[in-house]
Amino acid sequence: MKNIQILFLCVLIIPFAEIYLLLLVGGVIGVLPTIFLVVFTAVLGTYLLKQQGLATFKRFQESLAQGAIPAYEMVEGPIILVGGALLLTPGFFTDALGFACLIPNVRRKIAQYVIENYLVQPDGSVYGTKPRQADVLEGEFRRED
Repeated sequence: MKNIQILFLCVLIIPFAEIYLLLLVGGVIGVLPTIFLVVFTAVLGTYLLKQQGLATFKRFQESLAQGAIPAYEMVEGPIILVGGALLLTPGFFTDALGFACLIPNVRRKIAQYVIENYLVQPDGSVYGTKPRQADVLEGEFRRED
């Protein structure tokens, strides 16, 4: 299946799953506690989004100050953003996915998967750049006129 088809299926299926879970939980614990729970997860998600976002930005700056490439932090930033958006979306399924994106160990594993499978080619070069040439000679030259 193509990525666009998978995305389309998710856009169709997730709202139905959310409505089903909201009705199920509302039937068990009541309407007002369900509404409170949805609002509480949104507020908690906003707090965690701010906390995790600032921590990742701090690690990003520290990596740059040390002269290292902040690859994980650059991938973790959008994951945190998606997690925050999922937590602000009303529903329990999206909240579970959003909280998973804000847990540092889970987020690190997702970032590692993205880096290894989508950003770095098997020969060590980065996708979108030319592969390394084995027959390239490195050296210095000086023009003498």
